[in-house]
Amino acid sequence: MIPTPDTSHLTARDYEQVYEPAEDTFLLLDALEADADRLKELNPTICLEVGSGSGCVTSFIGGILGPSVLYLCTDINPHACRCTYLTGVQNKVNIHVINGSLAAPLQSRLSHKIDVILFNPPYVPTTEDEANVAQSSRNIGGSWSGGSDGMQVTNMLLDSVANLLSPKGHFYLVVLKQNNISRILQHMDELYHLEGEIVLQRRAGREHLFIVRFIRQGRSTVE
Repeated sequence: MIPTPDTSHLTARDYEQVYEPAEDTFLLLDALEADADRLKELNPTICLEVGSGSGCVTSFIGGILGPSVLYLCTDINPHACRCTYLTGVQNKVNIHVINGSLAAPLQSRLSHKIDVILFNPPYVPTTEDEANVAQSSRNIGGSWSGGSDGMQVTNMLLDSVANLLSPKGHFYLVVLKQNNISRILQHMDELYHLEGEIVLQRRAGREHLFIVRFIRQGRSTVE
């Protein structure tokens, strides 16, 4: 079993501003652990986590893939960027953190070059206004307020993933049952020729959470 990253350096005050690792985080960690051999066989060079929050997820995959990978994280919340960096230091993973919206700072420079993309988005259905305020405020509200169907922010990233993924790339997405998973799968298949598969699911209280893995069509095995 791969140990959960040490986040003991983060305080209650940090978690007033940054999303604390919870059931959705741990479900993503479990999916990555289950795919550990698959991910190692990719021989990835670049891993990107969008909306890294505490930095727990990238520190975890860093423990799987080791120091040869370039670990990039983005977050719109500057305090989350600081926490992500410190969590990397705490767990001996060299994380390069960018304060920005989704993957916008990387679109042109890293087109078709990212081997692993991770995204635990703000998936809770809210009003569009609430989601817009949360994103513009660049604070903890942006980590959960998902707008209409909980997909307002997620859809923005989904429309850029195909441009970012390398030919062998894997994209892991956390979704809620209410996010309409079948529609997400159809959208990514028809528009971007990315095949999606539910690799893990779990109920957490009233939430039914899923991890979906996307790869390019026709690429059923690791090259």
